[in-house]
Amino acid sequence: MSWKLKKKYFDLVAQEEGYQKKIWGELLTVCIAYPSYYRTGMSNLGFQTIYALINRNTSFLCERTFLPDPEDEAEFTMGSISLFSLESQKSLTEFDIIAFSIPFENDYPNILKMLSMAGITLTAGERKETEPLIVGGGVSVTLNPEPLADFFDLFLLGEGEDILPEFLKLFKDSRGLGFNRNELLYTIQEEIEGAYVPKYYKVNYKDNHLIANMEPLKSSLPHTIKRRHVKDINTFTTDQCITTPHAEFKELFLTEVSRGCHRGCRFCAAGFLYRPVRFRNLQTLKPSFLRGIHRQRKIGLLGTAVSDHPELLSLCRYIMNQNGKVAIGSCRLDKLNTELVSLLKKSSVETVSLAPEAGNQRLRNLIHKGITDEDISHALEMLIEYGIVNIRLYFMIGLPTEQEEDIEDITTTIRRIKHHAVKSSAGRRNFKRITLSINQFIPKPATPFQWYPLEDINTVRKRIQKIERSLRKETYVNVIHDLPKWNYIQALLSLGDRKIGKILLAAHQNKGNWPKAFKEVNVNPDFYVYRHKSTEEILPWDFIDHGIRKQDIIDEYNKTLLC
Repeated sequence: MSWKLKKKYFDLVAQEEGYQKKIWGELLTVCIAYPSYYRTGMSNLGFQTIYALINRNTSFLCERTFLPDPEDEAEFTMGSISLFSLESQKSLTEFDIIAFSIPFENDYPNILKMLSMAGITLTAGERKETEPLIVGGGVSVTLNPEPLADFFDLFLLGEGEDILPEFLKLFKDSRGLGFNRNELLYTIQEEIEGAYVPKYYKVNYKDNHLIANMEPLKSSLPHTIKRRHVKDINTFTTDQCITTPHAEFKELFLTEVSRGCHRGCRFCAAGFLYRPVRFRNLQTLKPSFLRGIHRQRKIGLLGTAVSDHPELLSLCRYIMNQNGKVAIGSCRLDKLNTELVSLLKKSSVETVSLAPEAGNQRLRNLIHKGITDEDISHALEMLIEYGIVNIRLYFMIGLPTEQEEDIEDITTTIRRIKHHAVKSSAGRRNFKRITLSINQFIPKPATPFQWYPLEDINTVRKRIQKIERSLRKETYVNVIHDLPKWNYIQALLSLGDRKIGKILLAAHQNKGNWPKAFKEVNVNPDFYVYRHKSTEEILPWDFIDHGIRKQDIIDEYNKTLLC
């Protein structure tokens, strides 16, 4: 092992507070893997939650691994070094389980890269009995695991606090009974609700490439996989167990205050996936807040709908009364009030993120956003009144039914907001900047927009350029955006079925050259990305029960056809 790499990883751990290093020996071993860089993974609360949950089990040892930094990748890909864990610097092949936490589709290629760096067989069907069990969980695979089905032995779908303890117990018991890999996986599929072992399910296709059906290979296995969720989140806290100066949100102590959202924005996967809405009360959160204030002072409140928390003001006041500060990722425009804005200002907040999403009421109605131009103006006035001089605004382009005039409405709205901000701040602290963040709408499984296609990326690129040209001379306005070509890949990995695994493998083998992968594999990616789907067809993820009737989602989709 490279002395430089060993010291780099040793120094990372030395600067952390809260990590655990158990002694190897009799314990079962798990390495949780985040398919991106350390700084990103250590800012992901779900990843940290799984780490703490496994390490609380006295029969298990849990360590971490991440995608190596770009300057270190060559050392692993040359084959002289196998990808290793952070805590003990053990090769990943020495662990019993490698559990990937997967929140984003764009990280899928990194999963194959990390398995290769670890010297682990990529495809589950060819994996040896002696190799680690490869397990996947997280938001993206709970929505649709099929593009990764060839590479994982097992997926655990839903919220980890609910399903993971059952899996760990069964895994431990199976070791005592001497189960082999196939016996273990079959027992997991048969006994654990929310577990999904792809190799025990067969997908049959029609001549037109649509799915005819998906069936278990044995009658004792469930036809539908039910996504797991915690009924009462007030029985525990979900917060940051490890703090490090090298995380993206290094100045914050992250604490989850809510799950789910009742708003029903039709594009939002998280709003549908984490239903029903659940809020943690102040009494439950107090110990977490005190831990965070002791470590970092500033508490980052996380949740799908933090602004809707019925005790939000009380949460903020409690933190500040304990000499802490508060940060909220994004606020709903219609939930801002003078007391909340005042508390944010007292916490030294100078930038607030808001999400109008669309430039006119027609499109906001189509996505079921539930805000008006008046809400935008009122929120802006309050922020300026309290001296919050940087505003970040999130807009989507490529929404269903979007026309050129809708793009013009975005620039008109930004100009109106800017002029209103500058005028309202006259005589007080000067307004600094509006950051306009433009993101392409990407259809997501389990939402009413899952049947819509992705807008052509060339059209989106031209619309982004149009917005940039229109606002180029506007002072106080800064436009940022994502790259449309990666949105195509994200949509493919979000909406695809098992056939997409062949493209993903080809892209890995061609070192990330997606155009070459598309040419090599006889699968048409446009079929998944640019096709307007019928509500009658079977979608790749329809075998997952998210607790929402499909007809209810269809009804919401049908409403969009009238907008």
